[in-house]
Amino acid sequence: MDLAISERSVREAAERIKPLARRTPVMTSRSVDQRAGMRVFLKCENLQRGGAFKIRGASNMILSIPAEDLRRGVVAFSSGNHAQAVAIASKYVGAQATIVMPADAPRSKMEPTRELGAQIVTYDRFREDREAIAAKIRQETGGTVVPPYDHPLIMAGQGTAALELLEDFPDLEALVVCVGGGGLLSGSATIAKAMRSGIRVFGVEPERASDVFQSVAKGERVTIPAPDTIADGLRTPSPGKLTFPVIQKLVESILLVSEDEIRATMRFLMERVKIVVEPSGAVSLAAVLFGKLPPGFSSAGVVISGGNVDFDFLKTL
Repeated sequence: MDLAISERSVREAAERIKPLARRTPVMTSRSVDQRAGMRVFLKCENLQRGGAFKIRGASNMILSIPAEDLRRGVVAFSSGNHAQAVAIASKYVGAQATIVMPADAPRSKMEPTRELGAQIVTYDRFREDREAIAAKIRQETGGTVVPPYDHPLIMAGQGTAALELLEDFPDLEALVVCVGGGGLLSGSATIAKAMRSGIRVFGVEPERASDVFQSVAKGERVTIPAPDTIADGLRTPSPGKLTFPVIQKLVESILLVSEDEIRATMRFLMERVKIVVEPSGAVSLAAVLFGKLPPGFSSAGVVISGGNVDFDFLKTL
């Protein structure tokens, strides 16, 4: 079966997104290493433009849209990080962005999206279909839909985070990446396996949002009810049609972490590493800190996917 993206796709994306995406730093910490029992290299996408890795995929796609189509605008649906990324990239190319966002999206994600000039349409995530709403808007405006994960250009763009990480540290034994719809994980696995065939790639998701874990176990995509997890960026009910085959082929396993483990990891990162990470961004490191990986690793690269979190939530930690 042909997969949606290749090593070439990711490398082309890396060149295309240079005007918008930052090359984020890789941080290390003695406290993290001691707790994990191995060397851990944190790819800090919480320090990315827009506060998350999503600018990589959004800019890769939006910078690929013909100018005549951009005049009709772009349409997206997102709980927040993709929304901000689409708003940033749309403003850069001079296109109007319309974003379908859940009414309960964190203020730290909704307000910056609106400030960037995007028009926000809210919906009830438990009763309404965001893709159907976006499709209706597209029909009315003629705009281009920029999906959050299930598109080759999005997947390839997200994979550039792992490309940079392995360019900086090519001898990593494991790569650990959070997974919602699978754009970041599929893109990262694609480039990681191309650059270092022996690297072992793991996806991580919350126990309360285990659609990818269940899908891998069953051998086909499954759909779960709207997940109730603090990791709002990982509340997808099922993996993507394009991302799932990549995950099946290239990812060793999907690891699960609890809500308490996510909270503890966020607090640990603030206290010991001095960085603020959102719940979704803490998921991958939580798997490492709480012993979810198989034994025997001496090094692992961990993608910290984002840092957009409300201060009111931070108080609860």
